[in-house]
Amino acid sequence: MESIGTPVLYLGFTLLVIVLLAIDFVMLKTQGSHRVSVKEAATWSVVWIAISLTFCAWFWWYLDGLFGREVANEKALEYLTGYLIEKSLAVDNVFVWITLFSFFAVPAAFQKRVLLYGVLGAIVMRAGLIYIGALLLAQFHWILYVFGFFLLLTGVKMLVFSAHEPDLEKNPILRWMRGHMKITSEYHRESFFVFKEGMRYATPMFVVLVLVEATDLIFAMDSIPAIFAVTGDPFIVFTSNIFAILGLRAMYFLLADMAERFHLLKYGLAIILMFIGAKMLLLDVYKISTGIALGIVGLILLLSVAASLVTSRRSGPKAEDKH
Repeated sequence: MESIGTPVLYLGFTLLVIVLLAIDFVMLKTQGSHRVSVKEAATWSVVWIAISLTFCAWFWWYLDGLFGREVANEKALEYLTGYLIEKSLAVDNVFVWITLFSFFAVPAAFQKRVLLYGVLGAIVMRAGLIYIGALLLAQFHWILYVFGFFLLLTGVKMLVFSAHEPDLEKNPILRWMRGHMKITSEYHRESFFVFKEGMRYATPMFVVLVLVEATDLIFAMDSIPAIFAVTGDPFIVFTSNIFAILGLRAMYFLLADMAERFHLLKYGLAIILMFIGAKMLLLDVYKISTGIALGIVGLILLLSVAASLVTSRRSGPKAEDKH
């Protein structure tokens, strides 16, 4: 059985995502621009995780009645593993967003709107990438080895250059936009475009939005192949990926003020990428079960978070003494 996804399931899930995004847009309009507090971000993070797990429970129940307990257990575990992988790798995306917003001095009250449109664009892009990936894997099995090598190489690169801060002034997309578009130097509240003297100008908000989409596209090149390492079912790749992305905005506001506390998390993410890449390369030699893969990814994530918190506490008093 290649995929449990049917046109009805895809349509139903797409409608669910549209409804959730519509609620998000309505809330943004009614609440207006405001700084998202840690409490609000934590609440929404819990809500998004709860929705994702509720879908998993329904998914298991649906498959149990249609295909039996064994298939239901297997597919639900694949979904959970894919969700955890995407959720963990998305943390690196959040760190880049923090750098972007700091570089462009985006007012805290306007960040929510940028990220909502960014998530919307990310969903569309990822749907296309997953579709292309599924087509390639269906035609060429050896693509898995290409994905595996790419993930292994990316993990090693991240491990070696994890402390390197990106130089946004040299970003080719930013340089192209500055050279080919009329851009205002100041923000015009939440507007992406304004008209001045009869001409349309892009605002820094639009520039940030484009860079948010570009960074997500780059990170999707890592995370989507990583989930294909767990399951070849495009429906599971699609649903687990999209649910993780839907909660990404709340994760940003939760971690924005605590990024320094999780300074070792990037090393953990690099090791996760290397593990998944090795798993894909060894697929025909030794198959690691989905349950074991889920446990290993969760353990690496837990250890990197714990190590970050421990070292942060140890360095905290020293940093204070210096002042």
